[in-house]
Amino acid sequence: MLSKLRYLIHKAMMAAMVAAAAKASATAQTAPTDQKNIAKWSLPNTLSPEGRAMAAAIAAAPVPDPEPPLKAQRQFVDDLQAGMGRELVKRYGVRVEQSSIAGVPVRIVYPKGVTSLGKAPILMNLHGGGFQLDSGSLTETIPIAALTGIPVVAVLYRLAPEHPYPAALDDALAVYQALEKDRSASHIAVYGTSAGAALSGQLIARLTQLGKPMPAAMGYFSGSADLTTSGDSESWMPLPGGARTMAESVSSYVGKTAPADPVLSPLKGDISRFPPTLLVTSTRDILLSPTSIFARTLLERGVDARLVVFDGLPHAFWAYMDIPETQQANALMAGFLKARLNAGAR
Repeated sequence: MLSKLRYLIHKAMMAAMVAAAAKASATAQTAPTDQKNIAKWSLPNTLSPEGRAMAAAIAAAPVPDPEPPLKAQRQFVDDLQAGMGRELVKRYGVRVEQSSIAGVPVRIVYPKGVTSLGKAPILMNLHGGGFQLDSGSLTETIPIAALTGIPVVAVLYRLAPEHPYPAALDDALAVYQALEKDRSASHIAVYGTSAGAALSGQLIARLTQLGKPMPAAMGYFSGSADLTTSGDSESWMPLPGGARTMAESVSSYVGKTAPADPVLSPLKGDISRFPPTLLVTSTRDILLSPTSIFARTLLERGVDARLVVFDGLPHAFWAYMDIPETQQANALMAGFLKARLNAGAR
């Protein structure tokens, strides 16, 4: 039961960017014939027993063929978010409110003792899900709100393929600018996982382009800041559907925009003004390479960037795996974001 449930969570949440990896490895005509299969690798002893068991169950589970239609994936992951969200609300004692800001639907997560956004510091989340699903507006936000004591606004941005770039970015910018009306940029921190990490970087790139002040911090949790290419991690954890580049794998989001656009791919533009950034990934994360490349380039440009790499765990594990490493990741994320917001509030 555990292996099936956790695999299905993993499958639905990563469908647009990761879930077809095993299938792609077997069927992609463009993939090298000697491509390694990470699902067959032994798991390291550095994992907690719970992490090891869950990672093994996910790796061993078969990939459905054919893949369910996007509508079914969305419904499934929405149901999972709702169910996991209810458990997390009970565990952390937060309150979740459905609302809208600047005409964009949002979920606001209030930690204990906080009843309104007011003019106080705030966290803004851009959820993961391959730009096609909402795989984290609850699981990425509830622990962070509780651990920081700071409310989180999760932006329910428009999804691809119905709404390609820059629809999601426009929604994120609209919410950010609305939040900034009641507080300075130094009282806002932006973070996201997977597609939400990429979108967070794109938001900061757009703010840079507009000459706006930077937020207090960015949490960049396993994403790509350059959609023109793929790194080494994608060579042994192949992209969905035999895609050869990251841009190809998220083509429904990219739409007609050139992948080298300096906002769509921030590494193609000026990142020297980016705020202090925490980057988190793992050694079996398909986006290990782009996350680490972004971290190194931020450092080269003089940005306060900190890279944390967990051992042996899959892409964005903190968003769906109830294991000790997830607690560690959430604590690191919350500690960084809270510290930067507190520094900005002084």
